[in-house]
Amino acid sequence: MHIPDGYLSPQTCAAGTAIMIPAWATAGRRVRRTVTTRYVPLLAIAAAYAFLVMMLNVPIPDGTTAHAVGAVLIAVVLGPWAAVVAVSTALAIQALFFGDGGVLSFGVNCLTMAFVMPMVGYFLVYRPLTRTASLTSPRRAFAAALGGYVGICAAALTAGIALGIQPSLFHTASGQPLYAPYHLAQAVPAMLLAHMTVAGGVEAALTFGVIGYLQRANLPMMRINHQAVPETDADIGGPPHRVRWWWALLPLAVMAVATPVGLLAHGSAFGEANPKADPNGFLRRNHLAAIPAGLDHYANFWHHALFNGYDVRHDRHPALGYVLAAFVGTLVITAGLLGAFAAVGVIGRRRGAHVAHSHPDAILVDLTAPAPAEPAATVPVRA
Repeated sequence: MHIPDGYLSPQTCAAGTAIMIPAWATAGRRVRRTVTTRYVPLLAIAAAYAFLVMMLNVPIPDGTTAHAVGAVLIAVVLGPWAAVVAVSTALAIQALFFGDGGVLSFGVNCLTMAFVMPMVGYFLVYRPLTRTASLTSPRRAFAAALGGYVGICAAALTAGIALGIQPSLFHTASGQPLYAPYHLAQAVPAMLLAHMTVAGGVEAALTFGVIGYLQRANLPMMRINHQAVPETDADIGGPPHRVRWWWALLPLAVMAVATPVGLLAHGSAFGEANPKADPNGFLRRNHLAAIPAGLDHYANFWHHALFNGYDVRHDRHPALGYVLAAFVGTLVITAGLLGAFAAVGVIGRRRGAHVAHSHPDAILVDLTAPAPAEPAATVPVRA
């Protein structure tokens, strides 16, 4: 679903970015309110998880590949708006550092994987199915898995529509496509086939496994986004425990080491092939006489990726290069999010100090403190 540059018209890219700008703004405000400083490392771990999961390509029966995303899992644990921030961060690092997904099409890629997927999976599936379920109920793990499956299929449908409308809306006077050459009848079935048959199952299995593990081993982490949910069906709750976020570092390292498994899936995902890498093959597969003009012009628009195609060793040791790329991406994502939240915290403290200095006589009212009791009314007594 990482649509490269050139497959979408500039107008489509602009529309996707225009939709995501208010979504990013809302996500930033919501996350600042709900994700406290203590939980910021969890958000960085979530973004790193999405980055690594998307590196694990799985083969599809039609000869292409696909991957899970992890957006609904993040939405269940930290909230849907935290998922928007985490997955958008992962997609940005993939596009800028590794050439996976376009820079011009970044807004559309975020729309499909960072917005549509968590919102559909969380609000339309997970929340309705768990309204009466306790925090440790098996129904939550099943609902999260189903939400992951439905969410990734909804994201694939959105990406298929974005690709499929290109030939109808943007073409030459003779009817030749300017960008993606796939019509809706081609793009939508191809995207849904890959994710309804294989990638959706992988997404559901990962989501089910992680939620089930958290229910047994780290319930305080589940409590972050489920403050008022009873712990068990008998509503028996113990004292609150400190959230242990460091437990995820070892699984992340294991995932990074295991990323070369993604190299076993040969071929590329539907709609992600670079037409300039193998022009004759691209023309033959798509029954074209020439590469569409817009696709040829915008392909490889961003050519400053440090490790293009997750290739650090210049194909001398592909597996080692893939592992190094996984660790580099994880470190960049973690440092970027921690730095961003630290900067926001510094700015917030400076603003608070400025307000206090400008209004030294201001009385600060604690809105969370209980209201003082009103004095009892006195009744006059007649002599």
